[in-house]
Amino acid sequence: MRERRFISHREGGWEKLETLLTRVDRGGIAVLERDELCDLAVLYRAATADLAAARSRGYGDDVRDYLNRLTARAYAIVYAGSARNGWSRIATFVRETFPREIRASAGIITATAALFIAAWIVAYVFVAQRPTNAYAFLPDGAIPTITKSLHDSNFGFDRSYAPAMSSMIITNNIKVAMLAFAGGMTLGILTIWEILNNGLMVGGLGALFASKGFGTDFWATIAPHGVIELTSIQIAGAAGLLLAQAIVAPGRLRRGDALKANARRAGVLMIGVAGLLVVAGTIEGFITPQRTSEALRFGIGALTAVGLTAYFGLCGRAKATSRTTEAR
Repeated sequence: MRERRFISHREGGWEKLETLLTRVDRGGIAVLERDELCDLAVLYRAATADLAAARSRGYGDDVRDYLNRLTARAYAIVYAGSARNGWSRIATFVRETFPREIRASAGIITATAALFIAAWIVAYVFVAQRPTNAYAFLPDGAIPTITKSLHDSNFGFDRSYAPAMSSMIITNNIKVAMLAFAGGMTLGILTIWEILNNGLMVGGLGALFASKGFGTDFWATIAPHGVIELTSIQIAGAAGLLLAQAIVAPGRLRRGDALKANARRAGVLMIGVAGLLVVAGTIEGFITPQRTSEALRFGIGALTAVGLTAYFGLCGRAKATSRTTEAR
């Protein structure tokens, strides 16, 4: 009697799970809508609980065998499908989610880049006029003694330690990016400070090397990794300013809701930044130390600039356009 009540009460869920599994068997996991994927996971967990109950209560072999087969089928799809979906989500993030968010945040990224460029120009102009002005813009430890031997050593880039250097550079750049991002919670003050400092550092060092006659070679050395690296720092700063914007100017939303919404957007930007910095650090560790011609180094930098522009400008547009057309 208890077994019959158990079956009549639970078999609706089993049948629904079977229907979903049959559809997946025929067309793959992609045939299910997002709500159906959630249903699949919930129904699978319910079926495993029912199997445990059937065993503990000593219900008939027919019920237990059926639930064994059902949960085994669902397990293969839920867990194997989760692994596939994990890689699929990564691919979707790279192809669509990140570049779309870059375009959506273009205004605040541009504002961050403008701060950086302004600081760069100010430092470059003042240090170019008088090299000792570098002490006003840069910390003492960041001001190198510029000699021909430093130039001949490729500005300190050591070929023999490329893997270790690459790892160190990636870690350091991610720390800088995270500081710029976390600064958003200080109403953006720390973010702006970090972006300005970064611009002063690049502009001041560029002017110092130029004053010693090594300016072109310095910029050629920075070019291969610098486009991606500096762009990533600006994006991280923009992510921090998104947090600050939600706190300072939430608009019509409650401050908490605005912060949640902007934190999701900022999170997308920061995940993408981490990936970009891995690429930049790899280039800086393995390609930058090579003493190739200035033209080749500038060429690599130009290629990365074109690649980034194409990636941010074009990726994810086709699918978004087709979805809009279907909606109409």
